[in-house]
Amino acid sequence: MGQQEKVATSLAGAVSEDISASLAPVDAELARRYPGDPGTRQPVHTVYVPGDAFDAGTIRSWGDQALAALDEHAPDPTTLARVLGLSDELAEPVYTRVRAKLEREPVEDLRVDFEDGYHGRDEDTDAARAARLISEAYAKGTAAPYMGIRTKCMEAAVRARGIRTTDVFLTGLIEHGGLPNGLVLTLPKVTYPEQVTAFVRLLEAFEKTHGQDAGRIGFEIQIETSQAILAADGTATVARMIDAADGRATGLHYGTFDYSACLGVSAAHQASDHPAADHAKAIMQVAAAGTGVRVSDGSTNVLPVGGTDHVHEAWRLHYGLTRRALARAYYQGWDMHPGHLPTRYAAVFAFYREGMEAAAARLAAYVARTEGDIMDEPATAKALSGYLLRGLDCGALDDEEVTRLTGLDRSELDAFARPRRGDLTATAP
Repeated sequence: MGQQEKVATSLAGAVSEDISASLAPVDAELARRYPGDPGTRQPVHTVYVPGDAFDAGTIRSWGDQALAALDEHAPDPTTLARVLGLSDELAEPVYTRVRAKLEREPVEDLRVDFEDGYHGRDEDTDAARAARLISEAYAKGTAAPYMGIRTKCMEAAVRARGIRTTDVFLTGLIEHGGLPNGLVLTLPKVTYPEQVTAFVRLLEAFEKTHGQDAGRIGFEIQIETSQAILAADGTATVARMIDAADGRATGLHYGTFDYSACLGVSAAHQASDHPAADHAKAIMQVAAAGTGVRVSDGSTNVLPVGGTDHVHEAWRLHYGLTRRALARAYYQGWDMHPGHLPTRYAAVFAFYREGMEAAAARLAAYVARTEGDIMDEPATAKALSGYLLRGLDCGALDDEEVTRLTGLDRSELDAFARPRRGDLTATAP
């Protein structure tokens, strides 16, 4: 073994130490503001159900209605593939998995709505009932992975009502067994960061009153106004909102129709693929990157109901919008009707299944330090493993096939998807 060559340097060790000391506050700020993805499952959609309509059978009812729509309008893989343009190779596995998903877990995230969709006459009673039913669903194992409420916003006209409904709902959860792990709250129509701060104060007061850990209750911020994207001083308001949430923000949800209307987009052109929508979501995405806050796309109001021709047309629209969002890294969206569930899952399952083998091969090559057609870097390995994990979480992929293709189990995929800070700057193998 040869003698290691001596390398000359010009600077004293104190220089490096001084530089590190000067950047210590920046290191701490990076760790605080940009902790990275939380490593939890992200639902592929959020379903909103009015607080006066929500009952113990809502989730199963949505699944049954979605299955009935399939039976009537696409009773076999060939029909659904023809409607959506699926390849022959994907037709059977996607269709089979969609039906299984609708039977097993039709809704991944449900929000009982006390805002725009609510038309009840006794909000206290409806909020208390929602808390009881959600608690019972978690106790029985029939809940969606994530459940909660969308309360009214922090604007003056409805502020007191929104605060009271949040209190009634959370108190009801405490009374019926405690806050479930899948609890999610949604704060709509946020315009100023101070409104986010006010909601944080409300949750802090509740946690203190009931002896909960500080920061136990998180919430999503709904982006439905132009001021939420661009403030009067020209700064990106949404970035300040994430900071104002003090670590509690879990998501940013794009509100398709309120935001479009705010900009004067005519009703016929209010859609999630409008240029105004793309601009807003791009700002949201950049503001949230690295913070652990996830971005959700909006919805379509074209419902797949009525005759088969109209249902197929609505399905093609919804499928296309969902695939478009996935390609832009918006891995979650809204579904407004049970008839949207077949195409939500068809789009998601097709997206992950058609890219599974290529992603797995690239990740396996990275692990083996071999060169193929593409030379990947650590950041790409993170993206590849994240892609496979999202496919596993929603049911598009199976553990066995991913392990067979990559040679990695779930824990190893997790390690690649969530590397320690600094690992992504390492030299590619």
